Amino acid sequence: MLARNVGGIDRILRIVVGLALLAGFFLNSDASLRWLYLIGLVPLATGVMQTCPLYSLIGLNTCPVKK
Repeated sequence: MLARNVGGIDRILRIVVGLALLAGFFLNSDASLRWLYLIGLVPLATGVMQTCPLYSLIGLNTCPVKK
């Protein structure tokens, strides 16, 4: 399993941004660039799963320290 490295405010922002982009996909009627809104799946998935592959590569962790 992947280690959790996304926590707190970072997680909430990822979920909100992901949902906002996906909402734009359904609400936008211009079909030419509509597919770009699907990039919202990435922050949504990383926020829900609490793990980010990019954070793992650069060694970043926003989860609180476990006692």
